[in-house]
Amino acid sequence: MLYGRSAEISALDEVVARARDGFGGAVVLRGEAGAGKTALLDAAAARGGAMRVLRTTGVESESDLAFAALHQVLWPVTGSLDALPEPQRVAVSAALGLAAGGAGDRFLVGAGVFSLLAEAAAPDGLICVVDDFQWVDRASADALLFAARRLGTERIAMLFAVRGDAAVKGVPLTVDVRGLSESAAAELLESRCGVPAAQVVRELVTLTRANPLALGEIAARLTRAQLTGREPLPDPLPGGARLFGDRVAALSASARLVALVAAVEADLDLVLRATDRLFAEQAVRPGESTGAGVGRVALAELEESGLAGVSGTSVRFRHPLIRSTVHEAAAPADVRRVHAVLAELTAGDRRAWHLAGAALGQDERVAAALVTAAERARDRGGYGAAATALARAAELTPEPSARAVRLKDAAVAAWLGGRPGQAESLLAEARERAGGDATLAMEIAQLRGRFELNSGNAAEAVRILAVGDTLDMLADAVEAASYVGDTAAIVELGRRAAAHPEGFLRDVVAGVGLTLDGDAAGPGLLRRALARTGELEDAAGYLWATAAASALGESDLATEMASRAGQVARVSGMTGQLPVVLEFVATAERIAGRLARSQAVSEEGLALAREAGYENTVAAHLANLAVLAALRGEAEPCERQAREALAIAIPHRVGLRAGVASYALAMLDLCLGRFAAAHDRFTAIAVAGPGAGHPSVVWRSAPDRIEAAVGAGDEAGARAALAAYERWSTHAATPESRALLARCRGLADSSEDAFGEALRLHTNPFEAARTALLLGERLRRAQRPGEARAHLRRAWETFEQAGTRPWARRAQDELRATGESGQAPPAPVFDALTPQELRIAGLVADGLSSKQIAARLFLSPRTVEYHLYKIYPKLGIGSRTELARLVVLQKAPVAEDDML
Repeated sequence: MLYGRSAEISALDEVVARARDGFGGAVVLRGEAGAGKTALLDAAAARGGAMRVLRTTGVESESDLAFAALHQVLWPVTGSLDALPEPQRVAVSAALGLAAGGAGDRFLVGAGVFSLLAEAAAPDGLICVVDDFQWVDRASADALLFAARRLGTERIAMLFAVRGDAAVKGVPLTVDVRGLSESAAAELLESRCGVPAAQVVRELVTLTRANPLALGEIAARLTRAQLTGREPLPDPLPGGARLFGDRVAALSASARLVALVAAVEADLDLVLRATDRLFAEQAVRPGESTGAGVGRVALAELEESGLAGVSGTSVRFRHPLIRSTVHEAAAPADVRRVHAVLAELTAGDRRAWHLAGAALGQDERVAAALVTAAERARDRGGYGAAATALARAAELTPEPSARAVRLKDAAVAAWLGGRPGQAESLLAEARERAGGDATLAMEIAQLRGRFELNSGNAAEAVRILAVGDTLDMLADAVEAASYVGDTAAIVELGRRAAAHPEGFLRDVVAGVGLTLDGDAAGPGLLRRALARTGELEDAAGYLWATAAASALGESDLATEMASRAGQVARVSGMTGQLPVVLEFVATAERIAGRLARSQAVSEEGLALAREAGYENTVAAHLANLAVLAALRGEAEPCERQAREALAIAIPHRVGLRAGVASYALAMLDLCLGRFAAAHDRFTAIAVAGPGAGHPSVVWRSAPDRIEAAVGAGDEAGARAALAAYERWSTHAATPESRALLARCRGLADSSEDAFGEALRLHTNPFEAARTALLLGERLRRAQRPGEARAHLRRAWETFEQAGTRPWARRAQDELRATGESGQAPPAPVFDALTPQELRIAGLVADGLSSKQIAARLFLSPRTVEYHLYKIYPKLGIGSRTELARLVVLQKAPVAEDDML
């Protein structure tokens, strides 16, 4: 019976009811020990009707065992694994120990857990209960929270209970479970011990903060006279802060020993075997039995006390505080002995952790066992558990250099597990202990630089990485300098890289630096590197090819290379790098004029970057989304996202992303016809130094800057910007790069021939529409409306299709001024679809199944089907075949080539 919890039950009921109706969600119950969180979870699960219930409980002794909690919650539904997309099925099977091989990274495991829960929810819905979340192992926690953040279209309610301020990342709905009201406390006390006096109730409420557990346990120790107020309450109250201390102390020595074993290891069989062995070693008390089976007698006493009970194959304490009390009451030597015996009875990860619990001082044998456990966890995708095991192994390692190596490896595992703060702390300790090992010091320095580049200060990353002489470190240093926008550093590092033997990476790194320095050898190196892109196999290689094309001024080729990087990252199984790769994919899609695709990619990348803790990547996706909002003329989201991006990028000295965010604000002014304001912003971007601006942003925004300067009446400024753009484009040879240069000449020189040349060369439809608009405006103002109309109509239709309303209105107004009042172009067929629906539509058109789409987009197949059934009525169709045909007919920019 629950007292005084109607508000909490109502909140849980609402989450469950919405999930039953197909609007899944998650909620966190947060409160101190004894507040009644477990009772609330039980009540909510019982009120779910026909909904299936899966549950798991965090166990402190298992918090270092990768996927222990996940195994418990998913075991009843592993029969549905075959319904999952293959990458997800393999990942989850490996995580649960059902198949050999690696689980891939944690995004794949999380997506697989999400899909499996979705399968388990059919047909009546699912309630997934996670109690004592603060003790759920990190690998399980990551996977469960990944699923919890994606429940919007599933019939799943996830209910978490957590003690104190433990983080439950990404679940916004929290219900605080506080002490009871005085009236509810009175009802509870009455149910336990008769009707207490009102004054006694008030005193107990004050002294216990109305904690239900404390009220019940303390009231049970009070006399009738004390409860009725005839005698004063004892001071202090019986039990005090440790409510169960006297009850544990009252147990026989045998029962206390079995309780201690159960506090260390919950498995019933192990508890009994370990206690029998311990009893056999020595008599616990003179006259007590020490033979086999005495553990069962002691366990029976423990159960009779009400402190613990057997649940299935486990021994569970009635409340976590009892376990803590048992553990704290035991002598450290007794705890170590229990661990030692359990180590003899277990194998694998459990044995490693029991050996660690039994260790007294440093012990290489135990440390090596923990390293092996960490390797197993890492292979299954449990990077958090691997980091914990390696950190503990380092503590136990006697040899300083080996300890530093293990700390370094723990830092890498923590980083891959999405815990950058822990990773940095571990790496700092590794650096302190590296001693005179120069090779190890360089490895640590490279990792420090990578960590800084992803989530810290990019300029500091340059400083750290520049000390290395290997090609890999020089390349990392150039990458960091490129993020900062430090041209001088890129040039110096490129010249150092040129001393290394010829190869793709060396040619790119050296070629970029030499090209920026004006060295004639630079472009040749970049061309040679790009000629070898057919040999590339990983996403990093294609990103370097993107850099090579950008350095040559060929944004269209850079777009192609970035898209290939996205393709490889999605199918490589190492999707942990995906948030960073998607920075460049999203930018490439935007520059190519595929704005809907860019939006979808950045939204996905932003969510993944936040989950991974990659702050600088968060800034990248926010900045790109701000530019897209600017192109649509949406002032509020543009300004908000740009501010958020700048708040990360400026302090972190990520000039590339700061420059893009500033570019978004300039483009908003340009799109809305505020030419003077846009001109001022573009000028500020051009003079911003490293960390606040970036040469690539200046180069890529030059056509926009020239347009703003002309619109603001600054002809000299437009010509100066054109001269700089011509220098940057000296080595560009692709049609689109030459088209943009011709448009800029048309603006600065008022040359219709230059505009005509640009229109002949354009391969980017969106940029072609911008050129057509500029030429059409010029012709209309020259009193040549007949010649202007075709250009303006083309621009209007393209802008409407792209959803760039400010430019569409501008083209429409110009077209009307020519005397044409024709009908507006039909609304784009795909305008009604969300970015997620657009991506799914494109993948369907490419012939992918729901399982394949789910694997690409980290969704469940059921979620894909849900979106399809939303897409069909929006488009007035009824099948995949019709959808694919419509995509082709409309030539809609939704085909997700970058996802294949």
